Amino acid sequence: MKLLLVEDEKQLSEALTQILIKNNYSVDAVFNGEDGLEYALTDIYDAIILDIMLPKLNGLKILNFLRKEGISTPVILLTAKGSIEDKITGLDCGADDYLPKPFAPPELLARLRAITRRKGEVINDNILEFGDIKLNLSSYNLEVNQISISLTLKEFEILKYFIQRPNNIVSKDDLITKLWGFDSEVEHNNIEVYISFLRKKLTYAESKVQITTIRRVGYKLEA
Repeated sequence: MKLLLVEDEKQLSEALTQILIKNNYSVDAVFNGEDGLEYALTDIYDAIILDIMLPKLNGLKILNFLRKEGISTPVILLTAKGSIEDKITGLDCGADDYLPKPFAPPELLARLRAITRRKGEVINDNILEFGDIKLNLSSYNLEVNQISISLTLKEFEILKYFIQRPNNIVSKDDLITKLWGFDSEVEHNNIEVYISFLRKKLTYAESKVQITTIRRVGYKLEA
């Protein structure tokens, strides 16, 4: 799961990054509001941890802009302000949760688990569904019409990314950035190979779900 951490206190940011990595999260950390907004607008993150008091652009303005742009990535606001009024302001701006400083790392981890379960695609804690396919988040299996098919890690991650964006066009660059990172040397033909593998498995299972190529743009998962 990929997270964006926007926190200007570098010591805190580094500590949180290490904790999150140890808990199997992938983290991009930035230290000011302008960078935070630029990264968040890529819409490649599963969740954003966003400080309110930031240089260049505060967290509430970032959050307002993201929601106006239709980006629904779950957001946890971090702030030294803990009054009821401040919490209401943050939640009204579109935050999914609000965590006053100081906080215990286990509480942040629990809140992350909670907000990423509320995205709407989860049948239960272990299954994502689209059309006639189910993606088992525990076994990494694709389940179609009582057929269970094993997926490689990258096949699983690509299909999960599609299911979480049903009927949206996803570019090859989106997939590379999301699943391999900004500095990855993975090329477009690598993505084409994984898409081919997934299509063969969907065809084998006689699924009605298809990964459609949108020429010169990317792919779309359609039922």
